[in-house]
Amino acid sequence: MQRPQELSQIKLPKSSSHKGQNGRLLIIGGSKLFHAASLWSLKVASRIVDLVHYASVPENNRLVQDLKEEFRDGIVVPRTDIESYIKEDDAILIGPGMVRTEISNIKYQIANILDIEKMEDEGLQTAALTNYLLQKHAHKQWVIDAGSLQTMNVDLIPKNAILTPHTREFEYLLLRVKGEGERDKYQGLTLREQVQLFAREFQCILLVKGEVDIISDGERLQELTGGNPGMTKGGTGDVLAGLVAALACKNDPWAATVSASFINKQAGDDLYKTVGVYFNASDLADAIPKVMKQLLLK
Repeated sequence: MQRPQELSQIKLPKSSSHKGQNGRLLIIGGSKLFHAASLWSLKVASRIVDLVHYASVPENNRLVQDLKEEFRDGIVVPRTDIESYIKEDDAILIGPGMVRTEISNIKYQIANILDIEKMEDEGLQTAALTNYLLQKHAHKQWVIDAGSLQTMNVDLIPKNAILTPHTREFEYLLLRVKGEGERDKYQGLTLREQVQLFAREFQCILLVKGEVDIISDGERLQELTGGNPGMTKGGTGDVLAGLVAALACKNDPWAATVSASFINKQAGDDLYKTVGVYFNASDLADAIPKVMKQLLLK
């Protein structure tokens, strides 16, 4: 893989810095069904930023207890308090491990987070929470992944938000573009052209994951090759989302996205050299700090 120039733009912690100055990240994710996904995001992010705040579903009490015992590098917060952390933190990752639902006929009225917590359907909670927060806190730096990607109203995508779909999730995003004429714009285009058009239309940064990661902000377009079949395992996308979000806390969102894609693929390839395809998402998260040291501390 050719080293992207964006790596040189990644800021390194200053020797004079103190706690909180090198990034504060809020991760909103997890569910009773997908309890581990957001933990992979959390695992990699905690190696990069100073503080990680983590909010999961209220029913997931066992998960919260485990986190309090095992995740001593961050703070577990109740979802009812997340808006105060959104205001404080540099970036927010939402969606990994959150249950999705069919959103075509969803109707709900939301006044506050408590209204969402009262919902019995977890997929409906994902949709309501995602759209409520994106609309109310559109000025923040968002990284949107997985369940939130699949339940959000595309018209609520905040400016400069970073979206991290795989190809099928991106196809689903295109189906939710409102207006037949607007959707028709994407017909007959190549995937890279679709990615660039979507990013331009919605003023966001799009990272479509695959054997070749396609990244665009509507004007620039990068294609990063690399990776291997070992990276098809569950959780590797959650690691990437956590890496993107952590770097986005204190860096330009474009540089953060391109750099995260490259670092993630390099970590996967380094693992492949030693263990072949026989590694998992936790191994990938553990390999990333070494790769970052090699690439950034020169």
